[in-house]
Amino acid sequence: MKKFTYMDGAALIIWLLPIGYLLYIYPLLPASVPMHYGINGQVDRYGSRTEFVGVQAGMMAVGLFTYFLLKFLPAIDPKKQVKSGESTYQKIALGIILFLSALNITIIFATLNHGFKIDKLILPLVGLFFAFMGNMMHSIKPNYFAGVRTPWTLENEDNWRATHRMTGKLWLAGGILITILVLLLPAAAGTIVFMCGIGAMALVPIIYSYIYFRKHQLNA
Repeated sequence: MKKFTYMDGAALIIWLLPIGYLLYIYPLLPASVPMHYGINGQVDRYGSRTEFVGVQAGMMAVGLFTYFLLKFLPAIDPKKQVKSGESTYQKIALGIILFLSALNITIIFATLNHGFKIDKLILPLVGLFFAFMGNMMHSIKPNYFAGVRTPWTLENEDNWRATHRMTGKLWLAGGILITILVLLLPAAAGTIVFMCGIGAMALVPIIYSYIYFRKHQLNA
């Protein structure tokens, strides 16, 4: 049975912050609230307050589930290799809770203040989260739940290590670059750069792990 740690306490407080904020401002929300934003950062769909609260609750549930999954990962990992890097997964879990709570608070604030440019905070938040994950990548041990999980990384530890070293550098640099660009560019251009950047950061590690596999298969 896992003990309740200081990190768990910090995660719980951070997780509760959006709930407290939402309860505080809920009476101030209009009957119809923004539910989706277009590429230009403008609202393109409205919904009821009930739907809005449901979306927020869903995001918080995902965060809580992910936190507990990573916390108890050593107990359910079939490879039994996660134990040695347990602190890394706890840091990632806390980072995810912090990211989702900041995201929720930003969305709630933007919903209450219609003139707020939500894209100028949400997109940089995602960029910073990728930078954070990039800093963690080199410490992630082979497992089936976190990291770049391709058929080639899961079958070969050298492939896993090489792919995660490359991914760490890519995500750290790419996350910081995306954060800067979306703050400087107009909304539409910033969103396009953001989508292309995220797509590249998701695709390149997969391609790299396959190329590594092919190269070392031929040299075997």
